Amino acid sequence: MITLAIDIGGTKLAAALVDDTLNLFQHRERPTPASKTPDALHAALQALVAPLVTQAQRVAIASTGIIRNGTLLAINPHNLGGLAHFPLVKALETITGLPALAVNDAQAAAWAEYYALRGAYRDMVFLTVSTGVGGGIVSAGRLVTGSGGLAGHFGHTLADPNGPVCGCGRRGCVEAIASGRGISAAAQDDLAGCDTKTIFTHARQNNEQAARLIQRSAQALAGLIADVKAMSDCQCVVIGGSVGLAEGYLARVKTCLAREPAAYQVALQPAYYRHNAGLLGAALLARREELW
Repeated sequence: MITLAIDIGGTKLAAALVDDTLNLFQHRERPTPASKTPDALHAALQALVAPLVTQAQRVAIASTGIIRNGTLLAINPHNLGGLAHFPLVKALETITGLPALAVNDAQAAAWAEYYALRGAYRDMVFLTVSTGVGGGIVSAGRLVTGSGGLAGHFGHTLADPNGPVCGCGRRGCVEAIASGRGISAAAQDDLAGCDTKTIFTHARQNNEQAARLIQRSAQALAGLIADVKAMSDCQCVVIGGSVGLAEGYLARVKTCLAREPAAYQVALQPAYYRHNAGLLGAALLARREELW
């Protein structure tokens, strides 16, 4: 059976067809609309999937934010252009005429990365560092989503009580410091207004401020990983996302984590499926739902 998999992020929308052996083909992308209106997201999704719909039998959606009863609730509305409430499953079923399911994108990616581990671990955590910071938990071989869909939103745990205000309303969240949005927001002087990709480029060119901003992000993430280890006693943490997979970033995180006490050390590795983890995880969850 062919699944139309969709990944809704703060920066881009992606879609692809996925077969039962996890082959991914006809991959398409477009920017996430900056408009705050549900109509803009609906129109963007319709345009994205139109060439793929006739070849699929079901739809699986991985989206930033909280997914509750098929509705997208953005814990940090800034990551979706201010959109805070969207009937995601209903919208995609209307657009495609196919049955759909939706899950948080980091939770979906966690399931894909757990699948990629092939039984090496039963307890793992996935962390994505991108426009925001999200996560997913697999405990005893089962994906944990929580009764309200909030499980794994590690980016909204505290990193610095005196830090910047996060888009979720709390002060000093990991996301406000470690995310791509957080890195860019803290840039000053010659880097003011630069996007995260540009800041990473400057860091490779030995720009001191750029290196400092990325180090600040890596330190916040390493502190989060130590907290996650303390809370879950996970065996492995997998890192993904555009920032998390950027050249040299994981090495910085490992160095910072190595300074923590031994009890908080845990195996770290980059996402096996890299930027396709959300798409493939959603497809895997759709397949599992069918089997159940």
